[in-house]
Amino acid sequence: MGDARSNQPGLRRRAVLAGAGGALCSTAGCVQRARNVLGRDSTSQLSLRILTLPTDANPFSARIARSLAENLRRCGIDAQIEPADYEAILRRVLINGDFDLYVGQFGRADWTDPDQLYSLLHSAYASESGWQNPFRYTDLDLDGHLETQRTAAGIARERAVRSIQRTIAETQPFTTLAFPDSLATVRVDRFRNWTGVPGDPLALLGVESAPTASASTLRVVTNDGRITANWNPLAVEFRNRGPFIDLLYDSLARRVDGERRPWLAADWTVERSEGLHATVDLREGAEWHDGKPIDAGDVAFTYRFLADTSLGSAETAVPSPQFRGRTSLVDSVSVRDDRTVRLSFAEAAEAVAERALTIPILPEHVWRERTDPATLAGLDANRAATEALIGNNPGPVGSGPLRFDSATVDQRLALSVVDDHFLFGSDPPVDVGGSLPYDELVVRVAGSDESAVELVASGGADATVSPLGPSVVPRIGRETGLRLLAAGSRAFYHVGYNTAEAPLSNTRFRQVVAGLIDKQRVVSDVFEGYAMPAASPMHGTDWLAPGLEWDGADPATPFFGERGDLDAASARATLADAGYQYRDGDLLTE
Repeated sequence: MGDARSNQPGLRRRAVLAGAGGALCSTAGCVQRARNVLGRDSTSQLSLRILTLPTDANPFSARIARSLAENLRRCGIDAQIEPADYEAILRRVLINGDFDLYVGQFGRADWTDPDQLYSLLHSAYASESGWQNPFRYTDLDLDGHLETQRTAAGIARERAVRSIQRTIAETQPFTTLAFPDSLATVRVDRFRNWTGVPGDPLALLGVESAPTASASTLRVVTNDGRITANWNPLAVEFRNRGPFIDLLYDSLARRVDGERRPWLAADWTVERSEGLHATVDLREGAEWHDGKPIDAGDVAFTYRFLADTSLGSAETAVPSPQFRGRTSLVDSVSVRDDRTVRLSFAEAAEAVAERALTIPILPEHVWRERTDPATLAGLDANRAATEALIGNNPGPVGSGPLRFDSATVDQRLALSVVDDHFLFGSDPPVDVGGSLPYDELVVRVAGSDESAVELVASGGADATVSPLGPSVVPRIGRETGLRLLAAGSRAFYHVGYNTAEAPLSNTRFRQVVAGLIDKQRVVSDVFEGYAMPAASPMHGTDWLAPGLEWDGADPATPFFGERGDLDAASARATLADAGYQYRDGDLLTE
């Protein structure tokens, strides 16, 4: 493994830097760990802050955080919960690195593809903003496995993915907790054929009119009002990519039924000639929502722009963090003609390289003017940003099957169907019967799960689109006109650690923290059984590493206790064995 990795330029450079600086530990914070183990004089109680959404915004995160804080206190740690709104948490975690621990949920990322883990954990991204390596985690051995899974295929890739999962389980840069079910409720008196859950954009495109109904508007309700105020697909601190952004913007390819299919691209061909390349042909007649034609120049611009939203005007590149993992797969892009573009990929297997085709394509005539430097309240002054990354993108111009009409902040969003979109043409990427059974999609904002369900029950909406909590399931069951939809979700809950700061730089300390969480009890008490406990982000996929299957207990970081009852003495003893000191029952910091 070491010989193979030494031929990779990035790793060779880091090895030289390591040699110049002396011995290099494989995990961030090794010097601090050594000091902890040596037991230098300690003077004050260790204090940790746990970031989480408030209970009314996400009761699951809040309850997990409270349980973790209580168990940390029982171990002699002064644990404080810091509730904050979604944007503040993302800014502190993803941009400024101002946190100790946080409890959250990964969004609609494609967690069936292990290459998601490349940008999440690779050392190259430890100093960048965004979902790429928010833990500031550094492990050169893991880097090697992450790079191998990008370039290898077959058994070699499977082995690398297994090694990645085992390293995550052993070192805990984050702790995978559970995969909740995605719950929604729908009416069937106006529309039917609800498949999956309505939060999936393809589900909103697949509905049919009920036989006795004639409705021109599909009405959905969400308890997340951000989509009524911000339509910027690049805004890291504002959102994970959601269904309405996917309906406004097309990508060259989209995952349908587990495979990538051409979408805005009519097709593409892949060749290996001095590297891996894809020649992409665009669909004929595709237009932006403002009527301008889409051409290969827009596609080439998008890849260059997402790689550097300053387009060379800043001292260093300012990439779009939202799509960093996928755009890093592309080395260069060139225009062949108005409808043909050629992508040259970095070293990668074909199946991995095709992930780069799933980014939203942007109109050059709109976004080219958003390269200027920008500042935002709460943003670390040392972090470069552009207007493209922090603006709310008013009046968004996309090319998707729905276009923006109007919005009232925290109340309502209206989108209209683009009748001449290729989805309704002669060769659609998915079969929608030639048209949609509605002309308009209206999104209303409710203040809670209960009020969202009530709006559907009263006939004011046809479906919920933000995930519901299990507490409203009995309410849905009492209504004869409502149906409960449930589907397994890949958006798992987790605890994230700032591995660049002591004591969370210490692998053994993170292992103890992970062992303070009874995941089985989290599923039964917090999610009321509507979730699956897990020890790996690849849980529920064919990529799951042997030995990390859930079999009634956590195979990697077992809970210090039984049935939710913490054995604090055992946890304290483990911390003492790791070199930490106690005084009068308090765990001490240096």
